[in-house]
Amino acid sequence: MGLLSEGLTQILIPVAAFIGLAFALFQWFLVSKVKVSGGYGDYSGYKDKDRLINEGDTEEGVDTLEVSIKCAEIQNAISVGATSFLFTEYRYLGIFTAVFGVVIFLFLGSVKGFSTASEPCTYNTGNICKPALANALFTTIAFFLGAITSVLSGFLGMKIATYANARTTLEARKGVGKAFITAFRSGAVMGFLLSANGLLVLWVSINLFKLYYGDDWEGLYESITGYGLGGSSMALFGRVGGGIYTKAADVGADLVGKVERNIPEDDPRNPAVIADNVGDNVGDIAGMGSDLFGSYAESSCAALFVASISSFGINHDFSAMSYPLIISSMGIVVCLITTLFATDFFEIKRVSEIEPTLKRQLVISTVFMTAGIAMVTFFALPSEFTLFNFGTEMSVKNWHLFFCVAIGLWAGLVIGYTTEYYTSSAYSPVKDVADSCRTGAATNVIFGLALGYKSVIIPIFAIAVAIYVSFSLAAMYGISVSALGMLSTIATGLAIDAYGPISDNAGGIAEMAGMSHEIRERTDALDAAGNTTAAIGKGFAIGSAALVSLALFGAFVSRAGINTVDVLTPKVFIGLLVGAMLPYWFSAMTMKSVGSAALKMVEEVRRQFNTIPGLMEGRAKPDYATCVKISTDASLREMIPPGALVMLTPLIAGTLFGVETLAGVLAGSLVSGVQVAISASNTGGAWDNAKKYIEAGGNEHAKSLGPKGSDAHKAAVIGDTIGDPLKDTSGPSLNILIKLMAVESLVFAPFFAAHGGLLFKLF
Repeated sequence: MGLLSEGLTQILIPVAAFIGLAFALFQWFLVSKVKVSGGYGDYSGYKDKDRLINEGDTEEGVDTLEVSIKCAEIQNAISVGATSFLFTEYRYLGIFTAVFGVVIFLFLGSVKGFSTASEPCTYNTGNICKPALANALFTTIAFFLGAITSVLSGFLGMKIATYANARTTLEARKGVGKAFITAFRSGAVMGFLLSANGLLVLWVSINLFKLYYGDDWEGLYESITGYGLGGSSMALFGRVGGGIYTKAADVGADLVGKVERNIPEDDPRNPAVIADNVGDNVGDIAGMGSDLFGSYAESSCAALFVASISSFGINHDFSAMSYPLIISSMGIVVCLITTLFATDFFEIKRVSEIEPTLKRQLVISTVFMTAGIAMVTFFALPSEFTLFNFGTEMSVKNWHLFFCVAIGLWAGLVIGYTTEYYTSSAYSPVKDVADSCRTGAATNVIFGLALGYKSVIIPIFAIAVAIYVSFSLAAMYGISVSALGMLSTIATGLAIDAYGPISDNAGGIAEMAGMSHEIRERTDALDAAGNTTAAIGKGFAIGSAALVSLALFGAFVSRAGINTVDVLTPKVFIGLLVGAMLPYWFSAMTMKSVGSAALKMVEEVRRQFNTIPGLMEGRAKPDYATCVKISTDASLREMIPPGALVMLTPLIAGTLFGVETLAGVLAGSLVSGVQVAISASNTGGAWDNAKKYIEAGGNEHAKSLGPKGSDAHKAAVIGDTIGDPLKDTSGPSLNILIKLMAVESLVFAPFFAAHGGLLFKLF
């Protein structure tokens, strides 16, 4: 046994979760101190109007109270739009969840013909385990819990972001440092709520399930895998739906506004501008939140499942069994300290300090977390134990696991920094892309695509090293805790990720409220840094998805009773080919959906500019609601086919072709999906920042390409528009495709092992 007793473990995990929740609420309280006057015109309570608007910082020539009311109105419009979209989306998802829950129950219940008799255990031989029917029921319950937690994560994130955007704009009047702190704190609220929530629900589920399962840990942790499936299936629809919504609006607003009409981004005359800002919240925030929660839930489930069939589970060592949860608890505490470095220990004075501060967050959390992992490993694990390794037992020492988790953590940092190098306008790759805009859009596209393909090299090597080291040290369990290592600093990762869309919205609000040029420059600086951090966040999500998926793949192969997956057998090879094709099919669907929705949006925006008199002069108001409706309808209709592709593939492959072909499909989709996802995300991020680099005109090179409206700038806008669906719809959804197929195969593995491969049985 390790040094940590079961009682202490049971106290430490929920305590860490509650600390995370408390810290999130505290940060939210600090953000809420920035007052936004509601647009209701009732200021009777205030003696001194200027005090309401931040200690009388008036802007030259703009009535401050008026600006503040305007900000509140715009914020309200964005919030209402985002909430109504998410509620509509969740209504669809509710129906899906109910239907899929029934599918899980029927498939898993039929493994032993719905019998309620206890049966001998699969791994812990000689013992009696609970009936398969119980596993079916509890897996379904875990699926619902995962789905609810995932939806909640996304929804709360969106609420916080729409609460903070106008506050960030108003704080930008005091200086860039104040605005940064407001945006970053709001991101931290989301990060901590999500990580603490995910941990708490998982801990509670395990303890409740234990009341029924008692000593049958094999059945207990097998049914907990439903939690990961619920989390990721919601994330898939949230990511695809949100991504189509945000990009349809963005592409429509950019093409007509910037390229045709020469009006700036986020100009209130542009009819698609509210839909664009709503999109940032439903795609980048709600979608991202569900996505990272899904990764976190699945890597925990994969690790718990593999541990339950190893010596931890067989000897009922609860502290060692809970090692994945204790790592996450440690992560919350480490991220809490890390966050204070950005908000309290150092103050940002200049624009140039924003990006280094955000990057420092990653390094600080990684260094502290390495020490934290060492502590957890020493206290929670016995000094030597055995782990399940495809039918054999592998003897492992506790320091082996320290290296597994740490290498995942550091591989995450390498991926983050590589992504940053390829997508930040501070380095040569993006400058080269910007420079290629001199000769028009075609060269810009060529350079951007090349950059994306090239940016895959280092992350793949990082993932490969992490996989090799962790598998050599601790078999499949090593890979699942390595994925957890990468996600252990999820609170900080999400904070810098959510910071991006919040500052993007803040810039939009500043433009729409007609604030001075100086303030718009400050919010633009925040936003450009946010673009890079969003790319880093996507890099993390994709890297962790690769590891998580491999861990789930290992768990699936163990559960389905396959000892080796032989590429030379035709059954497996056809699976590999089809699996490698799936990311392309999926990307084709999502890209085309964005394209057709954007087409409708462009037509609507053009119609309004042509038919509403006085719109260009600013005398008439555009009809924002129609554009919001176009985006909403398109995304809800278009998210179903790609979602169905991902959800049905494992079911069809496993039922008709059997577990070996399915293993091939999973391996193929993992191998090709990671490459497509990284290149798509980085190409899009680089094009976006090349455009921002030209717009900002920060040095002689950028000035020679600009100003806004020049030919080079128009070429950059076209590149950015092509990159939008790549970086915000296809790329980030692909990592969910990889994980979701793997976790779904794991959940249905008992059924596939018992009844799968119908076609091969017939012939």
